[in-house]
Formats: sequence, C-alpha cells, structure tokens
Amino acid sequence: MKSQEGLHLKTIVLIVIMVSVAPLGDMFLGKGMKVISPMASWAPGDIFRFFFQAFTSPTIWLGIGLLLAFFIAYMIVLSWADYSYVLPASSISILVVALLGYFVLHEVVKPTRWAGVAIICLGVFTVGHTSPRTTEL
Repeated sequence: MKSQEGLHLKTIVLIVIMVSVAPLGDMFLGKGMKVISPMASWAPGDIFRFFFQAFTSPTIWLGIGLLLAFFIAYMIVLSWADYSYVLPASSISILVVALLGYFVLHEVVKPTRWAGVAIICLGVFTVGHTSPRTTEL
C-alpha cells in the first residue's frame, strides 16, 4: 500500500513538472520564432539564414530546454503510470496555456475557450482521482 501511495505522489510531482515546463517551453519557442525573420524562400541562403537566426536565439534555446525537460519527465512518468492516466492528467496544461496566453502574451481568451478549459479541468480532476497504474510490473 505504501509503495502505491509513493508511486502516486511521484507521478503527480512529475505531471506537475510536465504541466509547468511544456507550456513555458512552447511560449518561449513561439516568442523566439516571432523575433527572427521568416523564411522568404526555399533557397539555400534563406534556409541557412533562417536556421542560423533560430539556433543563435537564447529565447529559442530556453524553449527547447524546457521542452526537453518536459520530454524527460514524460518518459519517466510513463514508466510508472498508465498512458491512459498520464495523458489526460497532463491535459491540465491547457489551463496553463490559456493563463500564459492571457497574462503573459496579452491574448484575448474568449468565454467559450474558458468554458472548454473548464471542461478539460473537470476531466483532469476526474482522472486524477483514479489509480495511476492498473497493470502490474
């Protein structure tokens, strides 16, 4: 019983990490890509210039690092818990995305989108009250 509770706590901690770093990584990657010049054509010079600007941007590297942290946490948590638990539980990141969009990026988030976020959060709450693992190792 105690190991099951420990597994549940570790799983929740990693899901919180995933939910935090993935939206932040996407946000920094998006902000960084908006600063660099768009690729004008598929000419080799334009491709090189585009990727040079992208890979020399600290903002883009911060986004990549955060997304890498998400991926590592995702791989670890999938080794402990069922996919059918992890993916729905990590969907709470939709709330983080909406909040970042509204407060950090100053985007307009319409009431219907907030309603959708609320429905997703209700589903995450429901899934979160189930066992993270239904199969034995």
